Amino acid sequence: MRRKLVAGNWKMQGRQASNAALLQSLKAQEAEWSGIDVWIAPPAPYLLQVAALLQGDGIKLAAQNVASESDGAYTGEISAGMLVDCGCKAVIIGHSERRTYYGETDVQVAEKFIKAQGAGLVPVFCVGETLAEREAGSTAAVVKRQLEAVLASAGVKALAQAVIAYEPVWAIGTGRTATPEQAQEVHALLRARVAQEDEETALGLRILYGGSVKAGNAEALFAMADIDGALVGGASLDANEFVAIARIARAAQ
Repeated sequence: MRRKLVAGNWKMQGRQASNAALLQSLKAQEAEWSGIDVWIAPPAPYLLQVAALLQGDGIKLAAQNVASESDGAYTGEISAGMLVDCGCKAVIIGHSERRTYYGETDVQVAEKFIKAQGAGLVPVFCVGETLAEREAGSTAAVVKRQLEAVLASAGVKALAQAVIAYEPVWAIGTGRTATPEQAQEVHALLRARVAQEDEETALGLRILYGGSVKAGNAEALFAMADIDGALVGGASLDANEFVAIARIARAAQ
């Protein structure tokens, strides 16, 4: 059985004082999610702070982005090796905000996937369609295209040490959420495509749902056969809400 995973993406939010208070509250409630995995992805300036606060704790540290290059003359970039040096165990790759606002292509995302995994990080590889693409009936084509870039570059076996996150762009930060059935359809499609290459990898692959996930919709989402947890945005900044989502994930384990 695939172990449920709830990952919190803080995006560009947080300060040292508020980070410490949030983590203190999460750690005090850690027993609420025993039996599942919980990861936190703070902004890069706070990685060392969060790593120190999580020391000896069950929560894993993740980063929000990584360079597609190794160390070198790339001003402003952060290499996979640097993230490992800061204590990161995982990194979000290809988030729709990176694709949309910063023009990351499928090829660049695949390069980042390979760099991250080569350094020992678990990629949380994001795929998802825009509202226009969904309304045009292109959801399957879009997410398959995004997946194919990684399959072609890294190979299917690489997914055995990775996580996929399906995030419909139209549901991120909008308050709109794909119905459990809509999300399940895409998760099943992704798993089926991986199974065409390697059934064992597909069966073990964790696929998260992301897009305005909160305690009020988590139970229905986690009840779906191919939804293995959530990549949580805004709700991960509220300790009680985030813990409630993790508690629901544990119950669905």
